[in-house]
Amino acid sequence: MAEAHQAVAFQFTVTPDGIDLQLSHEALKQVYLSGLRSWKKRFARFKNSVITGVYPASPSSWLFVVITIVAAMYTRVDPSLGLIGKIKEHLPVSAYLSHQGQNIVSALLFSTILWLALIMTMRYILKQLLSYHGWMYEQHGRMSATTKLWLTLVKIFSGRKPMLYSYQASLPHLPVPHVKDTLARYLESVRPLMNDEEFKRMTGLAKDFEVKLAPRLQWYLKLKSLWASNYVSDWWEEYIYLRGRSPLMVNSNYYAMDFLYVTPTPIQAARAGNIVHAILLYRRKLSREELKPSRVPGSIVPLCSSQWERSFNTTRIPGAETDTIQHYQDSKHIVVYHKGRFFRVWVYHGGRLLKPKELELQFQRILADESPPVPGEMKLAALTAGNRTSWAKARKAYFRNGKNGQSLELVDKAAFFVTLDDSEQGLHHEDPVNSLDAYAKSLLHGKCYDRWFDKSFTFVVFKNGKIGLNAEHSWADAPIVGHLWESVLAADCFQLGYSVDGHCKGEVDPMLPTPQRMQWEISVECQEVIASSLQEAQALADDVDFHTFPFKDFGKGLIKKCRTSPDAFIQIALQLAHFRDKGKFCLTYEASMTRLFREGRTETVRSCTMESSNFVKAMMNCSETDEQRLKLFKTAAEKHQLLYRNAMTGAGIDRHLFCLYIVSKYLGKDSPFLKEVLSEPWRLSTSQTPIQLVELFDLVNHPEYVSCGGGFGPVADDGYGVSYIIVGEDLINFHVSCKHSSHETDAHRFGAHIQKALLDILALFKLDTKDLRK
Repeated sequence: MAEAHQAVAFQFTVTPDGIDLQLSHEALKQVYLSGLRSWKKRFARFKNSVITGVYPASPSSWLFVVITIVAAMYTRVDPSLGLIGKIKEHLPVSAYLSHQGQNIVSALLFSTILWLALIMTMRYILKQLLSYHGWMYEQHGRMSATTKLWLTLVKIFSGRKPMLYSYQASLPHLPVPHVKDTLARYLESVRPLMNDEEFKRMTGLAKDFEVKLAPRLQWYLKLKSLWASNYVSDWWEEYIYLRGRSPLMVNSNYYAMDFLYVTPTPIQAARAGNIVHAILLYRRKLSREELKPSRVPGSIVPLCSSQWERSFNTTRIPGAETDTIQHYQDSKHIVVYHKGRFFRVWVYHGGRLLKPKELELQFQRILADESPPVPGEMKLAALTAGNRTSWAKARKAYFRNGKNGQSLELVDKAAFFVTLDDSEQGLHHEDPVNSLDAYAKSLLHGKCYDRWFDKSFTFVVFKNGKIGLNAEHSWADAPIVGHLWESVLAADCFQLGYSVDGHCKGEVDPMLPTPQRMQWEISVECQEVIASSLQEAQALADDVDFHTFPFKDFGKGLIKKCRTSPDAFIQIALQLAHFRDKGKFCLTYEASMTRLFREGRTETVRSCTMESSNFVKAMMNCSETDEQRLKLFKTAAEKHQLLYRNAMTGAGIDRHLFCLYIVSKYLGKDSPFLKEVLSEPWRLSTSQTPIQLVELFDLVNHPEYVSCGGGFGPVADDGYGVSYIIVGEDLINFHVSCKHSSHETDAHRFGAHIQKALLDILALFKLDTKDLRK
């Protein structure tokens, strides 16, 4: 009970001699240190807001401008062209200042105005420079004189030592495409999916929409683009994510895996201690804005960093009709789930972060705790895995106050959620196929009640030391979580490390308080709601068919020798694999980012094109020669790259049509064209997981430290979800998902088609055998 005693700052006893105060100096010290840390964080936020607010200039540049102006005045030169005199005449405090004082105050005001004007001018110039995207369309390895001049100007106006959010005010707004262009691109994208009669009908609907309703809808969109930072992102977050009523598990949340071949320690508590400490270090860097601004890989072009803001201390709150995202400025604890019990673990002690060894101790205490869960506690998190409206009603009915309300508030306010899983996962060499498939399914849905699917992310530690992560999708896209995950994995292995016996390094403060068991009172009625939600979630989880596999025959290195974009190569292979699997083409979704623009998120690349379809048909036609097939492949790859560039630069199709549809609903106007477009199912949904922090991993000397990437559930009931990560020069990891309930799909069958398609396309290039061996 020593820890409980220390948690009370003072006690008092009433005696015949008066009141006897008994102060706990340790508790008062903790209160003082906690307050000090809080004020330090406030000061840091204020300082960062000032630095970011004046970027690309710096606060010290203001002093330089002031000194220059004042020095010029003392040499009897008026650099203001009379403006300082005008300011002096209208100073409201001139009666209280001497003549010299008036001059200095006037000079200070003029210098500040001039400095702010220079900042705004530099920002405007940088925004105009970043609106140029011609560099993306130039041939790889060749740079025009215009682009070289543009790069030089970007470097000049980008400032020095930018912080995470320094470029936000200089990023251009996402442009609204012309309706005519979007409709032309749309019709081109659906041509390979329709026969002549269907295409003629769709063309008629598009023409009718373009003439009658589109101009009015477009006017509202342009008005919004002038007023809002991004004309898409807020509606995309609300209508695609937050208004969805189906379960987050499988349908929306996605996962990230551990290293494929390496497990730094088999000790569960030690791995949890190191990783949680690494995550908290990342959070501290984020709060201090010390993370480097995100950029286009291999360039100096900045990307929007706004999605990082809600990485931690964030939860999705269910609502009857729409959810909300609740983000807290700070959190001093995490919530840990183990064998049906919830624990609160403080992550600060003595005004500092807990060390890895201290966190290991905390997790070991939880693992050693044999207390049983109270009735209803074990499967409580199943509420977050079921229907959103049902969860909203249960939250309102059973978790508004009392013990349940207090404990739920702890979960909502936690920095993130941790699950100490009692199963063993990862690659088992004696059964590599089934072990990786089980690993993926465990991270995607687990037992349906041992992940808190509403939190920004749930960190999972398995019994054998393997780890993973399940992330909620509405607050940010996968690259943001990927950046966090890469940083954490690198810090775990290459910075923090482990002792010889596999435990965390460092010492432990003996005064460390133990984890606090959270209290619940789950009524019988609430337990019935939990059981119903679990039944729905379990049916969904059981229906998921998953296949995760590493493709080792070749990778990016060999694809580049084919003078082809690796992403285009894989996407066209997916088209060939899908046709061999189902015997038909389908609407294909590839996620692309629009973070070249302020508050940009994603755009769709429609990978099934006339060019890729012609290539697939040639591959299926035995009479076609390899030379003709190769020619068609190169044409399809060039088309795919063009579509990807268009999507990145704001000239996509789907986000524009989506926003036009939203406006039509606000105006109460039905459009047969938009209704049909927005109801078309994506039967092949794909996404590449980019490696962003290449410098943290030395895959040449340590090829075993390769990430397995991550994946997601199928988007359509009769379709496939495919995620892939290109690791180093010689490896591509695939994550394929579909549903058992569909007679058209089979994850393992499609995985085999993907591997064969990749090999068949490579064979067209007839590379030298020495290239294949490298």
